[in-house]
Amino acid sequence: MTKRAIIAGGSIGGLFAATALLRAGWHVDVYERTDVELSGRGAGIVTHDTLIAALETVGADLTDLGVQVHDRVAFDKAGSRIATLPYSQIVTSWDRIHQLLRKLIPRGCYHLGRHVKRYNQNSGSVTAQFDDGTSETADLLVGADGFRSAIRAQMLPDITPQYAGYVVWRALVHEADLPANVHADVFDAFTFYTPAGSQIIGYPIAGPNNDLRVGHRRYNFVWYAPAADLDDMLTDDNGDRHKISIPPPLIRDDVLGAMQTQAKAMMPASFVEILNRSERPFFTPIYDHHSPVMHDGRVALSGDAACVARPHVGMGVTKAAEDALALARHANGPLAAYSDERVPASLRAHLRARQLGSWMQTIDATNTNSDGASHPQLSDIMRLTAVTVD
Repeated sequence: MTKRAIIAGGSIGGLFAATALLRAGWHVDVYERTDVELSGRGAGIVTHDTLIAALETVGADLTDLGVQVHDRVAFDKAGSRIATLPYSQIVTSWDRIHQLLRKLIPRGCYHLGRHVKRYNQNSGSVTAQFDDGTSETADLLVGADGFRSAIRAQMLPDITPQYAGYVVWRALVHEADLPANVHADVFDAFTFYTPAGSQIIGYPIAGPNNDLRVGHRRYNFVWYAPAADLDDMLTDDNGDRHKISIPPPLIRDDVLGAMQTQAKAMMPASFVEILNRSERPFFTPIYDHHSPVMHDGRVALSGDAACVARPHVGMGVTKAAEDALALARHANGPLAAYSDERVPASLRAHLRARQLGSWMQTIDATNTNSDGASHPQLSDIMRLTAVTVD
């Protein structure tokens, strides 16, 4: 008899878990809490060899995966190139990866508007309890429901996301909207600007609908910035304070205005121009958590539900892919073997990301790096950002 798995969460982590289990001969049902198909708002994803191998393993079509970049380049505030590191990598988008995996889920096995709130289990099965009072029973439950995971909250109630002390602003600008001088300065490279206490990276990604034609792509802008008053930033125009993050349309105009003012004062002119010409920017606070165990009987955690590595390391999607392949290997046996394999691997990514974040947060008391020209860890930042953690 074919074994059945319930996947809580229909984002990339859940889709990777589902496709890996499908390839291993399981029947899967994916339950996504939102009632519309997911979108990553064009967010950029940096690929690694391990991610590409994982996509191939689950049967994804990698045609037109993304944009190839060949160099990493760092700038100072004057806009001068101060360091170059040859490093070829394909950069893609959240939407593209999600689309590739979503196509692999059989019709009728992906369910929108179904939120798994709790579970109970016995020696022979596990039952997922939904917020509408219904339930489903299977041989395996995978908690791939993100860093605010309800599955983890039941399994490991003491493991909660901890705010890291800063936020990440994200923006996208269409290639055709960039002035020629800005395009020539930054567009074709993976770029860095690392003044004291802050960091910017940027790189090209496909345009809407994975348009890879020259002139139709977009530039992905990422700015890690201190947040002087996070409570205020998470409060909308109605005075409602959002608990973890705020939906992008609800970010107040004055918060956006303050960000633009700060950007103009401290960034190279090309990055200021990118922000000025971008779609509406949005921010998310940076959080950490790491689960010391990733299973409970017939229940497994995967992806961000198990561990969040700050985005400096660029391992979120790759880590979820590696979790999924390991889970498929161990799904028929005691899940302790899965946990034993993946807990130390996720911890390595978690600690590397925290290290990169600490270098970004280091503020020189003499403010000698206010122009981004003399960060003491610049070469390590360029070498280790968005690189697979072995």
